[in-house]
Amino acid sequence: MASPIYKRILLKLSGESLMGEKEYGIDDKVLKLYAEEIKLVHELGVEVGIVIGGGNIYRGVENSSDGIDKVTGDHMGMLATVINALALQSALEHHGMFTRCLTAINMEKIAEPFIRRRAIRHLEKGRIVIFAAGTGNPYFTTDTAAVLRAIEIEADAILKGTRVDGVYDSDPEKNTEAIRFPEITYADVLKRDLRVMDLTAITLSKENELPLIVFNMNIPGNLRRVILGEAVGSKVVSRIGIKSPELHL
Repeated sequence: MASPIYKRILLKLSGESLMGEKEYGIDDKVLKLYAEEIKLVHELGVEVGIVIGGGNIYRGVENSSDGIDKVTGDHMGMLATVINALALQSALEHHGMFTRCLTAINMEKIAEPFIRRRAIRHLEKGRIVIFAAGTGNPYFTTDTAAVLRAIEIEADAILKGTRVDGVYDSDPEKNTEAIRFPEITYADVLKRDLRVMDLTAITLSKENELPLIVFNMNIPGNLRRVILGEAVGSKVVSRIGIKSPELHL
């Protein structure tokens, strides 16, 4: 039986992915699918941390022109990520998994405050940890929050689940002739101005040599395939040819 190549991962999910076929909000079918996918890798013994966006509820950046100032809008976006985190937490627990939700903004009656040592301890005990409220600061995206949390918990890689199957030279949903990169360096991502993550997140990943795998989360079994080292999606690394860390059981 194949073994996972990662011991600990940080899974980044967009808030928009939770909409499914809806125009906004949360699709129960998507929550169920994601919970099932996460359970498959958790059963392999992989420690899972999750950061989820809030774009399905509120996008501070895009709505900053509607009379709400940028900082207030970003705070609203942080609260939106908490709503999504609680929804995902409930779905995971309905599938029999133990979870903890940690927030960058203190709200003790809803979730635990983020404390690095506590988060790592939860992971070591086999609990799935969901990090909500971004970094707790305006002007930082949940992509940056995902990279920051991944570094703090010493994750082996960031897995970014999207609705496309990797990194392309242009938007594959608009350009049918877009070329996918099976593997690409952070330097090339920056040079080509590819919108994999925001500039801060990419730079932080590059400086810490943290591998990033971009894949289609909506295809059943894809998350497990990535964990097992199969050629799924695109891998962004500091230097081409760097091998993934082996998990020695």
